[in-house]
Amino acid sequence: MLDKPASQTFFPTTEIEPVEWVVSGGLTDYELAVAAMEEHAARIREGSAPERVWLVEHPPLYTAGTSAKIADLIDADRLPVFQTGRGGEYTYHGPGQRVVYVMLDLKRRREDVRAFVGALEAWLIEALARVNVRGEVRDGRVGVWVARPDKPPLPDGTPAEDKIAAIGIRLRRWVSFHGIAINIEPDLSNYGGIVPCGIRGHGVTSLVDLGLPITMPEFDLHLKAAFAEVFGPVNEPAQTGA
Repeated sequence: MLDKPASQTFFPTTEIEPVEWVVSGGLTDYELAVAAMEEHAARIREGSAPERVWLVEHPPLYTAGTSAKIADLIDADRLPVFQTGRGGEYTYHGPGQRVVYVMLDLKRRREDVRAFVGALEAWLIEALARVNVRGEVRDGRVGVWVARPDKPPLPDGTPAEDKIAAIGIRLRRWVSFHGIAINIEPDLSNYGGIVPCGIRGHGVTSLVDLGLPITMPEFDLHLKAAFAEVFGPVNEPAQTGA
């Protein structure tokens, strides 16, 4: 669990309304998801919609963030590639990966991008801790990593570690959208078509790859509890969906 209460970890400097927690079943079209995010984020800025966390799965695809380098797209013909406005480089989305779109109003909370990214990392680390997986962060490498003592070290002697969760966000007038992706049981071979997040020499893993047979709905409960630890309370709308 986190050492600090949520009010000291990130945000609520004033009373915050519960965040809407939405889970979509099946596979969600990527372009439709981006359009829905942008529409809801605009409504948050206008004050006509609540903050929202939206959990989806996508069909297999690659996305290219604003820093993506074409040399990192190793196999452009393997899967569809979408240019996207989030920060970061290339990543993979697909079944078995929980993608979480985070639409929060930082003007109501704290206008601090670095603190926000740190809070997203803390959220992921807390969720992983609830299933006895130690997630860690690394300077210069956004996302969450796990040590792999079962793998040989890198050629320079650095201990092996794999990435289990990625972060890529965008802010528009201090409202966030895009968000995080955590690997539950995706097809890890599809990462072979890209250099994930532009980072060479390290691998990618999932909870099932680590020997933890957990379902998506089970891990969603841990994500929800951990979110409340870091960002404050959530509630669910009457019906799930975008």
